[in-house]
Amino acid sequence: MSFELFVALRYLFSRRKQTFIYIISLMSILGVALGVGALVLVLGVYNGLTADMRDKILGANAHGIVMSHLPSAFEHDATLTERIASVSGVVAAMPFIYTEVMLSAGNGVKGVVLRGVNPTEAPAVLSMLRQIKLGSVSGMQKEGVPGIIIGEELARRLGLGLASRVNLLSPSGQKSSSGYSPRIRPFEVAGIFKTGMFEYDSSLAFVSLDAARDVLGMSAGFLSGIEITVADVYEADKTAALLTEALGPPFYVRTWMEMNANLFAALKLEKVGMFILLAMVVLIGSFSIVTSLVMLVMEKTRDIAIMLSMGATHGMIRRIFIYQGTIIGLVGTLLGYVFGLTLGEILKRYQFIRLPDNVYTVDHLPILITMSDVCIVGASAMLLCFLATLYPARQAARLQPAEALRYE
Repeated sequence: MSFELFVALRYLFSRRKQTFIYIISLMSILGVALGVGALVLVLGVYNGLTADMRDKILGANAHGIVMSHLPSAFEHDATLTERIASVSGVVAAMPFIYTEVMLSAGNGVKGVVLRGVNPTEAPAVLSMLRQIKLGSVSGMQKEGVPGIIIGEELARRLGLGLASRVNLLSPSGQKSSSGYSPRIRPFEVAGIFKTGMFEYDSSLAFVSLDAARDVLGMSAGFLSGIEITVADVYEADKTAALLTEALGPPFYVRTWMEMNANLFAALKLEKVGMFILLAMVVLIGSFSIVTSLVMLVMEKTRDIAIMLSMGATHGMIRRIFIYQGTIIGLVGTLLGYVFGLTLGEILKRYQFIRLPDNVYTVDHLPILITMSDVCIVGASAMLLCFLATLYPARQAARLQPAEALRYE
């Protein structure tokens, strides 16, 4: 053990004649610990909510969609889906139709986003269709009246259940002797899903591709685009670039990150704001370190002068107080880790904090603590504690033995 570290530990844990300084040092450790623990826990909650929201979005939407500047391009290329699925990084591909229609039932009328999908391929691309609350995807292809899958909020609002009859009204219309009138087609509720996101559960419906074309009055080969699932959701932009290059014009690809850029940018900004706000707690702890070190320098003026007289250098004196403040920061950071990680694991395992499921996308407090966040929090706390030691250490190193011992 070096001389500087030995003296720093001696000053830090010695209680004789400096109980007040010792208490301030403990308060500094607790301040840093509370700040670090709060940061780890709050960032874990933020990550959990963000991950849950991302999973909900990706459950109702594909990782990417292949679009065309010429809508008829999909009708003229029958092998397009196979070509897309063969590109490196693409796990599954499925044609779809996207439109907006009116859904009418006995209890009212509601505008919905209608998506035509292939019932056999859709569950491989849209995870929400693998977890339908009531019914099944195969019900969209039954004989007679075609099936429709709707969200739980929409079903509750219109008083619908399995096998309920509804009508879809398309604004495209059909020509008759009296002019244009809306196209109306009957459907039977074949399934009810729940994602936890109100926008999807209240305004999204799925039918088969043929049923969607019939409602819109489109040709047999009409498509809005092709949805894709990629191997790594965070590498979707790279896969999109490969697809764009392989398909060429008039096709282009949009990824889930691009389509939800505003939402995730806002969430990221909130995370930065929370980090800065809670870092103030650590900063308060570092101010306590400044206070305790300044008081210790004043208390140990004679000791510092004696050490300088016996051959200690000004650099050694500076390092004594830097070590002491750094040790306070290190102990506080480790205690904060223990507090934050332990409480986070308890919340994650027992889920005793419940959330209203009609407000949030989950009914409990989600926790997702990442190693990167833990390291950033620890590094930030240690940096603040180190900076807090510079002024007291500099003042201690500037003491002159003759001046310090003049009135002793």
